[in-house]
Amino acid sequence: MEELKVVGLENGALRIVLSGDIDLGNAEAFYTETIAAYTENPANVVFDCAALNFIDSTTLGTFVKILKTLKGNGHSVRLVDLQPKIKKLFLICSLDKIMEIA
Repeated sequence: MEELKVVGLENGALRIVLSGDIDLGNAEAFYTETIAAYTENPANVVFDCAALNFIDSTTLGTFVKILKTLKGNGHSVRLVDLQPKIKKLFLICSLDKIMEIA
């Protein structure tokens, strides 16, 4: 998936850079690749979203699905550098209450 690049462990967290659009067409690949990277390096996950341009409701659900998997193993999800229009979606859906959005 071109929209996801696993950087690796930084400061004890798995850093994943997201870019472009993540929607119904590639949300499952986003989930699969994230969980594969997490399985190799079980740790808290930080998504760098500076280059992420678009997400849809399917992607929001995928983030929740990822969070549930990680939380079940004692880890967390953090999203950093969200563009205002994308951050607004997370806030409207109150996802900032269950995952860290910086």
